[in-house]
Amino acid sequence: MKKISVWALAVTLLFSACSKDNNKCEYDECANKAPQSEIQAVADHIAAKNITAVQHCSGVFYTIESPGTGKNPTPCSNISVKYKGYLTNDMVFDQKTTPVDFNLGGVVPGWRNVLPLLKAGGRMVIYIPPSLGYGSQANGSIPANSILVFEVDLVAVQ
Repeated sequence: MKKISVWALAVTLLFSACSKDNNKCEYDECANKAPQSEIQAVADHIAAKNITAVQHCSGVFYTIESPGTGKNPTPCSNISVKYKGYLTNDMVFDQKTTPVDFNLGGVVPGWRNVLPLLKAGGRMVIYIPPSLGYGSQANGSIPANSILVFEVDLVAVQ
């Protein structure tokens, strides 16, 4: 009888530990940092356009135009956003004027790193170094090693 009770307790603890891990969002936004040369290239672009932006520990730069008043997302949250993505030459490569839903765990690291700084209803402009965007791979009309700029409206956090 004691063996069955100990075994049942062990199985219960094992499954409860697994369920807790599945709900946990472990992500260190500062662990994946862009190389200094990429950070400098973004800083040079921002300076040339006379933009005031904050540098995140990862090397992403951002400007919060409106902080929002709702809930902050986590790096693993489901969010609803409207956005415009363009290159430093102002070529728009993507734009959504009606809300689209994403999980922050499935987007480029640049978004995942700084969108949790906003609350629902907020708006920010993000300047992403290549390695925290699409890196050395071209993606559609986006050339490899491109700095990405996104204007993002965080519509909702689920």
